Amino acid sequence: LVHYGACYTRRRPVDEVLDLVGLGGLGDRRTHRLSGGQRRRVDLALGLIGEPDMLFLDEPTTGFDPSARRNAWEMIDGLRSLGTTVLLTSHYMDEVQVLADRVAVLVDGRIVAEGTPDELRGRADRETSIRCRFPGGDAASGRLTDLLGGLAGRVSLHDGVLEVRTEDPTADLHRLTTWAVDRGVGLDGLEVSRPTLEDVYLDLIGGQADG
Repeated sequence: LVHYGACYTRRRPVDEVLDLVGLGGLGDRRTHRLSGGQRRRVDLALGLIGEPDMLFLDEPTTGFDPSARRNAWEMIDGLRSLGTTVLLTSHYMDEVQVLADRVAVLVDGRIVAEGTPDELRGRADRETSIRCRFPGGDAASGRLTDLLGGLAGRVSLHDGVLEVRTEDPTADLHRLTTWAVDRGVGLDGLEVSRPTLEDVYLDLIGGQADG
């Protein structure tokens, strides 16, 4: 790092860079004694030593275990406070959803969609799912008669789990919770699942992409 830093007129202190990438206290350790994940962090440190205004990261967490990925996310997110613009390429849609301010989806070298993560998720051709465990299971389906008629989405009740698949989640969630509160019914495990960036990506590539 000292050697690479000497190539720049503007550079960060080595100890600061090591702390930033999670290698604080390991400055005296030889690279061949580091783990695979730690070596990837050294690669990132080399990119940061020159205090760049823009940093390109190509699949930075490939091969990381879940803990190392989370630590890397925190580190990448921390670069924002340093004023660094990060251009990140990744096939991990959960990673993109956590880190990106704006997303561009490429298929066959062309940008086919662009926007914030929320904007892209909002254009997915998929319904939102509302799920909860309904007291009494299927035998209680008769109690749902007045509820079913007021829901815009498709409703199913199986093994005590009520699911509503809807294009109007706000209205249907309001109807469901109001119905439950008025009747003193608990909706255990209530969850709302919106389309993810992975759903959007799969819709956009339409089976074209290979890996």
